[in-house]
Amino acid sequence: MTLIKSISGIRGTIGGFPGNNLTPLDVVKYASAYGMWLKSRSKGKIKVVVGRDARISGLLVQNLVDSTLQSLGIDVIDLGLSTTPTVEIAVPMEKASGGIILTASHNPKQWNALKLLNEKGEFVSANDGNEILRIAEEENFEYAQIDDLGVLEKKDYLHNHINAILALPSVDVESVKSSKLKVVVDAVNSSGGIYLPALLEAMGVEVVKLYCDPTGEFPHNPEPLPEHLHDLCSLVVASNADLGFVVDPDVDRLAIVSEDGSLFGEEYTLVAVADYILQLKKGNTVSNLSSTRALYDVSKFHGVNYFASAVGEVNVVEKMKEVDAVIGGEGNGGIIFPELHYGRDSLVGVALFLTHLAKSKISCSELRSRYKNYFMSKQKVQLTEGLNVDSLLELMANKYKNEDVDCTDGVKINFNEEWVHLRKSNTEPIIRVYTESVTSQKADALALRFIKEISDL
Repeated sequence: MTLIKSISGIRGTIGGFPGNNLTPLDVVKYASAYGMWLKSRSKGKIKVVVGRDARISGLLVQNLVDSTLQSLGIDVIDLGLSTTPTVEIAVPMEKASGGIILTASHNPKQWNALKLLNEKGEFVSANDGNEILRIAEEENFEYAQIDDLGVLEKKDYLHNHINAILALPSVDVESVKSSKLKVVVDAVNSSGGIYLPALLEAMGVEVVKLYCDPTGEFPHNPEPLPEHLHDLCSLVVASNADLGFVVDPDVDRLAIVSEDGSLFGEEYTLVAVADYILQLKKGNTVSNLSSTRALYDVSKFHGVNYFASAVGEVNVVEKMKEVDAVIGGEGNGGIIFPELHYGRDSLVGVALFLTHLAKSKISCSELRSRYKNYFMSKQKVQLTEGLNVDSLLELMANKYKNEDVDCTDGVKINFNEEWVHLRKSNTEPIIRVYTESVTSQKADALALRFIKEISDL
């Protein structure tokens, strides 16, 4: 497939697929475009923070990015092996003009990507992203004279990130320490294998490491979904641990396994953390339209308002700022806690979840039982050539106009105890059909019903 260019960055495979992958020329081209975009926004000296996950191509790509930025006269703060949220907090701490994270998130090891940040340490907007792509296509780059080349400085931000988390009033290190918790960590052999154990040990937690060697050789599919977590579930039980944590390669998604080896549910990571935060501070909550209704339930229980955004971290952050949310994120295990920064952060998610667990004085499985069970079905409909998807979705919205319909991002139809979300994929010729209901059978049945209705149009 060709390079994927979106608000999530520039993504592709490394090697082996001539003309269809992320080549060194591509890396230089898009790093140059990003640098030129930054220079168009500032007249002074520019500084950019760059970090990477542990995937095999990471160092190669980072060297290309660092050198390209320096060639443009831009100074570089190189964090080396890092995490997405670490780069995000480093940008404002360093008073940098932006940041680049080199990671393809949950994609397999042959993938890599350039994810681009603004001066706030947040992902660039769709408009800014389109401007960077325009600059890239023109290739009218202006590299610096020999005396004006940028300077490279290497820094380790692990402790900066951890200390910022531990300093949060909502993180109670002493409560966690006194609980004498034992936790298994599956870091899929990426940078989480460095960062999560360091945070947990700072909180007085006994750590059992599983796949924490940052080689980039992922021992299983790196997306933290139930079918990929059998080893973690088994080790939690075998080691008599209180719970287990698993993160994706760049450490912005967090999933949890209870002490009995059962899955807490990736959708419920945000639900549990929000429940804890709302006990401390009343305020609005936000998740995207394809996330569980359980966050709405928790928000209602605490007497606050829940808001839904379009899918995508940039959109969630925008809605959180609009409604002044105290907590938000995405149902894929992404926690966004504004008191630290506006970005999905597994590390702050771990600290807040452990504090919640310690203060509750119950087991992880008992904590999970506090939240109503919902079940999701995630299906898709292959698009036929020439099909007008916007018109099709408009027809579906009109058909169900007497229901609670949200057209913020595709069409979401809310029923009494279930919902369906129909939206066009940004990366594949498909319509995504996501449903949620009170049983897995009902969720599947709802999805199949809407797939048939779409096919009949």
